[in-house]
Amino acid sequence: MAAIKKVQVTFDCAEPERLARFWCEVLGYVVPPPPEGFATWDDFKRSQPPEQRDSWFACIDPSGVGPRLYFQRVPEGKAVKNRVHLDVRVGTGLVGKERLAVLEAECARLIPLGAVHVQTLYDGNDSCIPMLDIEGNEFCID
Repeated sequence: MAAIKKVQVTFDCAEPERLARFWCEVLGYVVPPPPEGFATWDDFKRSQPPEQRDSWFACIDPSGVGPRLYFQRVPEGKAVKNRVHLDVRVGTGLVGKERLAVLEAECARLIPLGAVHVQTLYDGNDSCIPMLDIEGNEFCID
C-alpha cells in the first residue's frame, strides 16, 4: 500500500491574505515564515512584479498535523454553493444540549471575525451550525 500523501486545501478567493488570516483565527493556524531570503512577507511582496503581488497566501497548523491552507486570487467571484467545505469540529464526542452549547459558543466567537451564521440545525441530540466565511464560502461548525 502506498504511503498517505500530505494534503493542501486550496481556496479560490478575492483577497488571499485577508481570508488566510481569518482562517488562522478560526482554526488556530499560523502564517508560515516568509520564503527563504526574505526577512518579512512585506519584503517578499515588494520583490514580486505588481501583477503577482497579493496573488496568494497560506496558513499552516502550528502542530504540523492539519493540512496547509492555500489561498489564491482569482478574477471571478463566488457564484454558487461550494462543492467542498470545511467542518470545524469543536463538538466531537458531545451530544444534546452540551454539544449545542459548545457549537453556539464557537459561532459567537466567529461572528465578530466576519463569519455569518446561516442557521442552527438541532434535532434534540445532534447539531451543526452552517456558516459563511468572510468571502461567502460555506463551512460548518460541527
